[in-house]
This record gives sequence, structure tokens and C-alpha cells, in this order.
Amino acid sequence: MTKGNMIIKNASELVTCSGFNTKRGKEMSDLNVIHDGAVVIEEGVISAIGSTWDIFSSFAKDNFIVVDAGGRAVLPGFVDPHTHFVFGGDRAREFQWKLRGDSYMEIMRKGGGIVNTVKATRKASKEELVESGKKRLDSMLSFGVTTVEGKSGYGLDLDTEIKQLEAMIELDEIHPVDVVRTYLGAHAVPPEFQGRGDEYINFIIEDVLPVVSEKGLAEFCDIFCEENVFSAQQSSKLLEKAKTMGMGLKIHADEIVPLGGAELAARLGAVSADHLLHASDRGIKAMAESGVIATLLPGTAFSLKKDYARARFMIDSGLSVALATDQNPGTFCSESIALVFALASLYMNMSTEETLTALTINAAAALGRAGTIGSIDKGKKGDLVVLGPHPTHTCRTAQE
Repeated sequence: MTKGNMIIKNASELVTCSGFNTKRGKEMSDLNVIHDGAVVIEEGVISAIGSTWDIFSSFAKDNFIVVDAGGRAVLPGFVDPHTHFVFGGDRAREFQWKLRGDSYMEIMRKGGGIVNTVKATRKASKEELVESGKKRLDSMLSFGVTTVEGKSGYGLDLDTEIKQLEAMIELDEIHPVDVVRTYLGAHAVPPEFQGRGDEYINFIIEDVLPVVSEKGLAEFCDIFCEENVFSAQQSSKLLEKAKTMGMGLKIHADEIVPLGGAELAARLGAVSADHLLHASDRGIKAMAESGVIATLLPGTAFSLKKDYARARFMIDSGLSVALATDQNPGTFCSESIALVFALASLYMNMSTEETLTALTINAAAALGRAGTIGSIDKGKKGDLVVLGPHPTHTCRTAQE
């Protein structure tokens, strides 16, 4: 018996979410479901899909581990394309401030928020970051996540940013969940650069980006484009430089105020623009025309008691929408894909089909991986989720 060879049979619904590129508009409702389905995985790669009868008529069962789905639904492994899961410390105290009515920006001005976590992350060893990160990946896997994006951004210096990214490299090597790394040094202005945001952007461009790029520590570069954080002009300067270094672009855009982040993402050809609670109609249209994916984070809006991003309008405008948890220590410290699914359905007017697409093939596209994960298609990795009345069972068949 060859390691990694498996047949999953008797799926009441084999929800393939079939596709090798992002889906937009009405395409997001097409899940391409196979009833009484089966899928064949050889050496960790999907080699065939079809009805259970057809598959068992074509393959010798003795060469495979056979898993009976028992009439449960089988889906592609979920992809979480926006998280900050590697960090030190916690921000439990800030929850009380939020209950008292303090705004996100007020908490930051009091020394809370991102800078609070920066202090703890700078103190933490890489081993401590790996240990805590592994626990969060374990939780993600229990929710059916097989690929996750992890951002740095809790060092805001050279050494700690590298430490975070190297911790993610180690986690990717030792954990079943695949980790995609994003450099987010421009997450906030650190205390030592307070009031000198332009100088900090120059520091990133001159001292940090070259190291990140040369060592291959991150695939994407991100920035928090927001009022009192980084302006659209500063964001453009950093992202344009990162693009010349061969890095994919992401942007925290229009979360608190409409700052033109969606328009900037479209102009620069970013892979995704994320949050978008206050994205303008013009920005949404520009993103749709340029093919930028809207990665929406309903858990953060829920936690902050903010209006949700206009998912319905975005989809109806032909935009490609993905969903993510935004797992982070401050605004949504949860790995729950189930909660994200519920919030998107209840408060963002997304159908079940659209939500599944947003958590699979579109989420994969938001990481530049729609060609290898995010759907049950021949030639893709055998990352699958079996749903049922008990905790989700996640199948990872790629060779160790």
C-alpha cells in the first residue's frame, strides 16, 4: 500500500467548488456538487472524482486506504487568507475597554492595540512563538482549515519581524496546516518612530524589505492603510517598492474610514484588499475591473460592533469575495470558521453557496494558490473536510 493513496467514498454531496481561478458575481453560487460522490487521492494529489459507483469500477481498492464518508458531505479544505496568528502576550484587558465604549483608535492612544502586542512579541523567543502558534494551528485544523496566511507586524523592527516570519517557516515545516507568509511591518508606527511615519516607511524600504526579500521570508507585503496609521501615499510608496522586489501585494483598506484603499489596491494590482468596511462604490468598481479580491473579515466587525462590509453589493457588482477570520490578539482572537460562516450568512447577506466559495477557491486565490488548492479538482492537493454531526474531520494526504 502506497503512503498517501486514499479513496473517500459514499459522500452524500461531494462539494467540489470546482475551478482553477477566482470566482466572481454569479459564479460564486456554482459549487458543482456530485451526489453519492467519491474522490481518489494518489501521493497526496487528487487523481479522480466522480460517483462512488464509477470510481469503484475503475480503481483497485487494494492499492488504497478506503474511507467511508458515511453519507456525510465532503468539501475542499478551508483556506483562511488573513490572520495574525503568531504573536506574544494577550490583550484581554482591552476587552473591558471595548465594553466600556472605547473606540479602536482610543485604545491605541492609551497604549493598547497593536503596540501592546509589539512589546510582548519583542520579548518572546522564537521557540515561544512557535509553541503558541502551533496551538492556534491545531485549533484551525479542528475547524477544517488546511491552509492559512500568517502576517508578521508585531515587531515593527528588523529582528522581531524576521523572528515572526522564521517562526512561521518552522510551523509550516512541522504542522499539517500549510502556512503562507506575509510581511506586515507597516502595521503601525512603532514608539521609537512616533510622529515620524515617513521615516519609518523609509526604514522599512531601506533596511527591512531587502532582508525579507533576499531571504525569501515572505511571499506578500501588506500595509495598514488607515487614518492616523499610514496614508494612501505612504502605502503606495511601500507597496510599489515591494512589487519591484517580486512580492505580491495586500492592503488593509478602508476599515475605519474611507481613505481610498480600495482604489489604491486596484491601481497597484494588489492580489487582495482586506476589511473594506467603508470602501466606496468607486473603489469597489475599480477592484472588480482590475481583478483584486475583496477579503472580508466579519468577525472583526462583529467584535468591534461595526457595520459589516457590503458583501452583497460587492458580489452583485462582479467582485470576487473571499472570507477570513482575521485571527489576532485584539479584535478577533478566534480561529472559528463556523462563526465566520454564520456571520457572513446572517449579516452580510451571502448565500450558503457564496460563503463556501469565499472560504475555499476564492480564499485560495487571495493567496495566489487557486491552481493547487481550494477545490476538489484533478491535479490539486488532497486537502478535504468531511462534515458531520460530530467535530469536523480533516483529511491531509500529502506526503510528510
